[in-house]
Amino acid sequence: MKQQETVDYFLKVVWQNVSNAYNQIASGFGITQAIGYVLINIEKEGTAVSKLAGLLGVKATSLSRMLNNMEEMGLIYRETSEGDKRSVKVFLTELGRQKRQMAKGVVISFNEYLNENLSIQEKNNLIATLQKLNKLTLAYTITTDDDKQKDK
Repeated sequence: MKQQETVDYFLKVVWQNVSNAYNQIASGFGITQAIGYVLINIEKEGTAVSKLAGLLGVKATSLSRMLNNMEEMGLIYRETSEGDKRSVKVFLTELGRQKRQMAKGVVISFNEYLNENLSIQEKNNLIATLQKLNKLTLAYTITTDDDKQKDK
């Protein structure tokens, strides 16, 4: 099977192009696509670091460097929960709220562009297919030759 015949090849290429486009735009605002995504996902009443990690698909410890960077940039601040010292919430600063609005504007604009160029049926089919791919990916387990031998 050629690489260009695999679903994962096209998923990677398309996401890489979307990510690169977002990064180019975000750099004009002094942030990255990843920072924009974090900003968009921080709720007004704060968002737990563990929840942000889940949204980004990373471990909370891996998110720490990005949050430190965002804190140094003056985009966020963190508060420890009084009831549970292990629980930390992230909040937006005024600058963070401004950058969040910029990031949301870019996402809205890109999605409006897609909506203008995809039919409702194409968009709905794409979303349904991507949702199915996600479920299949989460359920996928690899079967090795050793596993096959054990079953005999």
